Amino acid sequence: MNRRKFLGSSLSAGAAIAAAPRIAGAWQTREAQSETSPRPVIKKLPIGVFNPPFRSLSLDAMLDKYVSLGAEAAEIGAGGYTGTPQCPVPELLADPAKARAWKKKFDDRGIPIMTISCHANALHPDPVKGAAFALQFRQAIQLAGMLEIPTVVGFSGCPGGSPTDITPTWVVYGWPPDHSQALAWQWKERVIPYWQETVKFARDHGVRRIALEMHPNFVVYNPRTLLRLREAVGEEIGANCDLSHLFWQQCNPVEVIRFLGKQGAIYHAHMKDTAFFQENVDRFGVLNFASSAHDQQGSEFFRAVGYGHGASLWKDVIAAYMEVGYDGMLSIENEDHLLSGEVGVTRSLAVLKNVREELLAGQFNPGEHV
Repeated sequence: MNRRKFLGSSLSAGAAIAAAPRIAGAWQTREAQSETSPRPVIKKLPIGVFNPPFRSLSLDAMLDKYVSLGAEAAEIGAGGYTGTPQCPVPELLADPAKARAWKKKFDDRGIPIMTISCHANALHPDPVKGAAFALQFRQAIQLAGMLEIPTVVGFSGCPGGSPTDITPTWVVYGWPPDHSQALAWQWKERVIPYWQETVKFARDHGVRRIALEMHPNFVVYNPRTLLRLREAVGEEIGANCDLSHLFWQQCNPVEVIRFLGKQGAIYHAHMKDTAFFQENVDRFGVLNFASSAHDQQGSEFFRAVGYGHGASLWKDVIAAYMEVGYDGMLSIENEDHLLSGEVGVTRSLAVLKNVREELLAGQFNPGEHV
């Protein structure tokens, strides 16, 4: 394919995304506007917290904090970029009784651990870094299996673009041809072999849900690349549906949830928002993430739930999770540049709990007929 044809197909796809209808500030598909479909049977989804903002606390102090905040479930960082001291993985693996006692502390407070997370790059082309990340991810799988925690969250990883690279190479555009060749090499020689082996390891340890966060700089960064990997290596691969990374890619969040949910491919859900600054979007586009809260030329950055998109949108999001039969937790991940960890978590909890209660009372948004 030459460059002109390549750009033409890319622009056509972009136009289709831009044409997705929006009603009263909420993202909706045409199917969602049908007035004849029955309401779904709704289930109360637990709203919990991913623990890195509280890494400075002892385990007991963190659990007390969770209780005071009203958290209903926990996602615990167990290695990689998001490892936390409250989860000393090697110690727990070495002593199963200690591991069970550790988990019981959560259960005794009514805050079940629903997810173990190890956000790492096991495909890192630097062999030392890659091996360390791969070991940590396997240990997270072992811990989840030992404690019968159903889901392990992580990244898909990103290798180099050739056998000699030592720096990850993220390829999202297939022209000039050397980029498409690098992408094909990555998937054939690194991505699929690693995940085939890791899925088997997870299966052997009783873990059937690996929830990959669709994240920039990794080979799985949107629903299409997620499903490509799932189809190649097995249904143990599913999504950690973190909408903050999909907002800036201009995805319709409700449509993403329905699309993946219909295939039983949502295994976890991070609750995090993205705020856009339209003047900078107009000037620089969306591939221009702010480096900090002080970056006056950034187009977007992460915010607590409700600080990028309103409560009405988040109500539609939770309704969509209920509609597709998602049975995991809604896990607040605070990476807000402006709000401290506890403040961001508290405000996210308030938004999510309020809109959930409206849904449980049958108060769906107007026009949201599913």
